[in-house]
Amino acid sequence: MLKLRILSVVIVLPLLLAAMFLLPNPWWSIALVVPLLVAGHEWARLAGFGHGWEAGFLTMLSAGCVLLWMILSPAGGRSENALLGADRIVYVLSAIFWCVVAPYWLRFKLIVRQPIALAVVGLIVLLPTWLALVHLQNDATLLLALLAVVWIADIAAYFTGRAWGRHKLAPTISPGKTWEGVAGAFVAVTVYALALALFLARDLFLIVPAFLAMTGLSIVGDLFESWLKRNAVVKDSGSIFPGHGGMLDRMDAITAALPVAALIFI
Repeated sequence: MLKLRILSVVIVLPLLLAAMFLLPNPWWSIALVVPLLVAGHEWARLAGFGHGWEAGFLTMLSAGCVLLWMILSPAGGRSENALLGADRIVYVLSAIFWCVVAPYWLRFKLIVRQPIALAVVGLIVLLPTWLALVHLQNDATLLLALLAVVWIADIAAYFTGRAWGRHKLAPTISPGKTWEGVAGAFVAVTVYALALALFLARDLFLIVPAFLAMTGLSIVGDLFESWLKRNAVVKDSGSIFPGHGGMLDRMDAITAALPVAALIFI
């Protein structure tokens, strides 16, 4: 399994980095719609949507991208302040969901079956992620640094948990996760944040708390998708990445952490 994970990363990561650094922002925005729709298809599967509901959800997801792009495009004479205001509304809604709604959902292990509610939640989870990836690509180095927070937290939690994990974090939601893994994630990200702040001569008192907040949110995002998978009685959201599962399995932590990071750093 570990070999498959490494092979997937070796293949996918260079393609992601090439697109992130070389594509003009409009083409990057369009390219991101493809993984977004794949994630939307997997969300529909976890939500138990029928074909009609899935088609409607994917249509709303696509329309949401177009609408956000039209609203936030600098064309049309809109002021920069107006654009940032609309931008922040989307990110604040995402932050409210991940900081308040998702923890409540996990705390009480809610089982939601209503298609409308799950469609709305799917849009709140996926659309701000697409928007954050689009906006942050204007500074591709910053985007890479922020994505690295999620990747470092995930890798550190995995290896620390395997080596020293004894105390389960949420055994009924994701039995493999441990408090030791969480501690490893926070320690690794703290070291990364300190190194980055010193290397870039950036504000230490912004980067370290922001990166630690992203780490906490990434864990919430991971647990939230795990709970959805458990309710859907599936191990992975899909099988597009050998050894990693589906698109949502790769995006779960990012959906929670990146919109809040965009709110802080843009």
